[in-house]
Amino acid sequence: MLLSSLYIAFGLVLLVVGADSLVSGASRIAQRFGIPPLIIGLTIVAIGTSMPEITVSTTAALGGNTELALGNVVGSNIFNVLLILGLASVILPLSVHMSLIRQEVPVMIGFSLLLLLLILDGTLSKLEAGILLVLGIGYILLLLVQARRAVNVGQNVAVDLPDASGWLARVPAVLLIVVGLVGLVGGAQLLVKGATVIALSLGISELVVGLTVVAIGTSLPEVAASVTAALRGQRDMAIGNVVGSNIFNIALCLGIAGVAAPAGLEAPAQLLAFDVRVMAVAAVLLLPLIITDYTITRIEGLILLFWSAIYLTWTVLAATDSPLLSGFANIVLFGLFPATAVFVSTTVATALNRLRH
Repeated sequence: MLLSSLYIAFGLVLLVVGADSLVSGASRIAQRFGIPPLIIGLTIVAIGTSMPEITVSTTAALGGNTELALGNVVGSNIFNVLLILGLASVILPLSVHMSLIRQEVPVMIGFSLLLLLLILDGTLSKLEAGILLVLGIGYILLLLVQARRAVNVGQNVAVDLPDASGWLARVPAVLLIVVGLVGLVGGAQLLVKGATVIALSLGISELVVGLTVVAIGTSLPEVAASVTAALRGQRDMAIGNVVGSNIFNIALCLGIAGVAAPAGLEAPAQLLAFDVRVMAVAAVLLLPLIITDYTITRIEGLILLFWSAIYLTWTVLAATDSPLLSGFANIVLFGLFPATAVFVSTTVATALNRLRH
């Protein structure tokens, strides 16, 4: 157990360092070839923060650990919205760019609902994974076209590129890419191995480990990116990092993992009945929160953090077959959930009424 925990800890370190090195090296090479910063930010940086999820889920899928592969993505997307956006908005209320409301958030909701629809039969087949992958590539191409138009008309669009100073600047870009790839692959293998052994030792499913320990661990780049953006005052960028990561997690991560898996990705009953639905609800919930004053307030951030704790508690109680789960579920379903729905509805109604006047 101790050795497996060390595998997980060291694997997470390698994943974070690997993703950071890969993004820094690739960004420097792209800048050297004159690629506009906006395009670099929308592609290399955005996809780079999803590389831990991509490598972990693909490694798990190739090894037959399909529960871990799915749990990693679903759990990461849940915690990205509830935990990371909650934490970032408590630090500083997050303002929302209009493009997020018009395009990115609806696209995230669309991918979340599409994933729910595709795995209702209990499996994400190679064909269905291929559909997600093609749609993801198509979305990236759309972003590139839009970015090129923005650059051509001289729009001043903020981007968050890696810091070019410090020790990373003294390391050759090609070496950074090599180190990044090695770190990602090695970290993914260690993380999957450690998580699998712990799941077997504790008698819980790989899905639960994937939804919690692995999901939170692979979300560390998003945590760093969004919290740093919030501290810098780049409030719309903090949301953009999370929304973009959730889109790429479903489209690229599950797309690649599902195509690579020998027989697609089999979805456990628990994931179908609960977790993937929570992911879809969290994605849909984000829209009414951001259309009210185009901001996620500190109170709304606290609510998101509260629900991340509720989800984690529910998952742990269910995994351990705790007798407390039934009472906890009643409190959540018949008390906390309706209260949150009333709060969100009231907030939206108040904002709409203010707009009319």
